[in-house]
Order: sequence, then structure tokens, then C-alpha cells
Amino acid sequence: MTTTTDAPARFTGRQRMTVILLLGAGFMLSVDYSILNVALPRLGAGVGLAPSELPWVVSAFALPAAGFTLLFGRIADMYGRRRLFLIGVTLLALSSLVGAMATNPTMLLTARVLQGFATAIATPAALALLVTSFSDEKQRARVLGLNGALLSGGFTVGALVGGTLVGVLSWRWAFLINVPVAVLILVATPFLVRASSAPAGVRLDVPGAVTVTLGLLAFVFGVINENVYSLLGGVALLVIFWMIERRARAPLAAVDILTRPTIKWGNVAGLVVFAMEPGAIFLMTLYLQDVLHFAPLTTGLIFGVPGLASVVAGVVAGRFIAKYGPRKVLAVGLLGQAAFTAPLIALGTGQVWLSVLIPALFFGFFAHVTAIVSFMVTATTGLPDSEQGLATGLATLTQQVGITIGVPILSAVMTTQAVMLDGLHLALGVNVLITVVATVLIWIGLRPRIQPAAGDAGARDTLEASAG
Repeated sequence: MTTTTDAPARFTGRQRMTVILLLGAGFMLSVDYSILNVALPRLGAGVGLAPSELPWVVSAFALPAAGFTLLFGRIADMYGRRRLFLIGVTLLALSSLVGAMATNPTMLLTARVLQGFATAIATPAALALLVTSFSDEKQRARVLGLNGALLSGGFTVGALVGGTLVGVLSWRWAFLINVPVAVLILVATPFLVRASSAPAGVRLDVPGAVTVTLGLLAFVFGVINENVYSLLGGVALLVIFWMIERRARAPLAAVDILTRPTIKWGNVAGLVVFAMEPGAIFLMTLYLQDVLHFAPLTTGLIFGVPGLASVVAGVVAGRFIAKYGPRKVLAVGLLGQAAFTAPLIALGTGQVWLSVLIPALFFGFFAHVTAIVSFMVTATTGLPDSEQGLATGLATLTQQVGITIGVPILSAVMTTQAVMLDGLHLALGVNVLITVVATVLIWIGLRPRIQPAAGDAGARDTLEASAG
């Protein structure tokens, strides 16, 4: 047996620039989730949006970002990932300009919808380009580690950047900051990223595309607005989508992919990871601003702590996975996320509680990003390049649906209590409980499987067999 696989994976100069480019794009897109959160009151006042209508600034972005991701991930497979990536980044730049120039609610919400579409187009394409650009497993693990750090770090850094821009300049700069970055990406991409070839004779599964998109839109809308009818309609459409895919000649999401343990349980893990921790960050935003009465700038600076933890975890998570396997690292990451959320249940009204909050944010986000990287590795490893757009589309969909539903679910729990601090405690307790229960189920679902004979089936389950 040779030992070449133990040598450190080194990037070429071109690969290094490709990583910087694609990770930078993903970071920019993830920042857009939260950059306006601490700016909502001033933004609403600036365009004449009533306080009761402010949640639509978030929802207008989240609905298309979650609802159309799977569709555009498949379109990227069919018509070229680089092409879709460039289209998405272009749309982001244009929509950011519209948002920066908004003078009324319609103009602002239109910009947010377009930003959501841009994210749905560009994010799965960028992730698929990352995965297919590195055939070496160690290189791929390192890249996915950095990607996971920046995905989660972008959510917290968005609050930091948003708070700084609002405090120093204007809420309009929360939109304008995207434009020069997007232009740089558009100029560099054709030189650094090779175009992918589209498979011949593949058609888009229109019935599947329609049902899954409408189903996701209805489901996410129902969660955000606590609308039972929309939720039930979304679930019904997703069931119809599943039935269509089982019979389609060229399915949007092949059933064998959706039923593989790594795909199924990897995405369950991703859903929990991205729902619970960003939901906790939202709750801590309320705690810092409404309980401790900190200004947006101070709140944003505090969220630089989990942003730093994200970077550290992203650097080392790939090494943990290479040594211990994705299953173990995923379970430890999820349990760590729950363990460091638990102390927040005791938070009080004095600033002395920052001595509990800040370390919990750091170590909790370290575990959180470690779990993200493990989820990405689990959900995208062991598939042919022709299916990477679909797999990464599913992973991206999981990320965006998780972020979208986590905040309203925990907010709904919080509002069951008359006192905000009591509601925060209850919501954080639910957060911990969901994470722990999910971890147990995921650990069981990803247990190693013994194949009776070699062949394609054995190759398919390589990750399960090596993850224990």
C-alpha cells in the first residue's frame, strides 16, 4: 500500500485563485441573508415601510432563495454551471443597485425578491463548481471546510457589517457593498473557472420543477406567516413532486439520490444546523438590542465573535473529517452546538451575562461550522460530476430553507410568553432539544453499512462505510 494519500493536498496557483473567487462569491451571497437585520428600523423609515411590514424585507428575499434553488441547481447541470453562476452574480449586482436607490416599499421589496432569485441561481452553481474543480478528496474537504466557514460566517458578519454601515454611513450601503464585489467576480470568472459541458439529450422535468417550486414556496410562506393552509398545501405539493419523480424518465431529483443515506441524513443534519444556530443568533440580536439595549453597531461588533469562530473552524474542520470521518465529526459538531446553546437559557438582564454569552457564541459557532462542513461533505461526496449540481442544489436548498424556517419557528415559540426574556429562554430550550434529538437520529441513520459484494452499490456507500 502506498502512502501518497497521506501527503498534504496542495493547491496550484490557479486552484487557489478559483477557491478565493468562488468562496468570495458564496460569502457575499450568505452575507445578504442577515446584513439588513440590524438595519430594518432605519431602512423602513427611509422608504416608508410600516413596522408591521418589516418582516417582508426578509421574507421577500427568503422565499425565492429557498423556493427556486433546486430548480436552478438542475438547470446549472443542464446548461452550464459557470453560465448560471455569472447570470446569478449579474442579477445580484443589478438588484443591489435597485435596492440602494429605493425610494418606496415596492422598489425595495422588488430588489429583495431579485436578490433572492440571484442567490437561488448563483449559490448551487458556485458550490457545484467548487466540488467538481477538485477531484482530490483532501483538497475537496479543505475547500468544503472553508466554504462552510464562510457560509455561516457570512450570516454573522452580515450583522457586523450591517450594524457598522448603518451606524457610520447609511442603510443604502448594505446594498451598494455588493456591487464592486460582484463586478470583480464577473471580470475574473471567465479567466479562472472552466465552463462545464452540458450532457446531451437531457430535458428539464417540467412537472417536477413546477410542483417542487410551488411546494417549497407554499411551505416556506406558511412557516414565515404561520399559515396552516399554506403549510398543508406545500406539503401536499411536495408529496406530489415525490410521486412524479418516481415515475419521470428524466427526473429533476432522482429518487435513488434522495433515498441514499448520505443524501437523506446529510440534508436532515444541514436543515437542523442552519435552522437552529441562525435562529439562535436572531434571538440573541433581540436579547442584545431589546433586553440589554445595545445599539446596532455594538450588537454587530459582538457578532464578530462567532464570525471569528467560523473562520477558525473552517480551517480545521476538514482535518477533523479526514482523521475521524464525517459521521463522527457531524455528530460532535451538532452536540457541541447544542451544548453551548444550553447556557444561554440562563441569560439575565444585566451586562454581566456577556461573560456567558460571548464564550458560548464562540464555541457554539465553532461546533456549528464544524457540523456545516461535515454536512456538506456527507451530502456531496461519492456522486458523479453529472449529479453534483443536483446534490449541491439539494444541499443549498437545505441551507436556505433552514435559515428561512428557523427564525419564524423559534420566534413563534418565544411569543408564547408574555415577557420577552422568558420567551427567549423557552425558544433556546426548544433549540437545544431539537438539535439533540436530531443528532441521535442522524447518528443512527448514518451508521456504517456492510455491503455483501463489491460493485456499484459498494462504491456508492463508501462514505457510510468509512464514516464510523
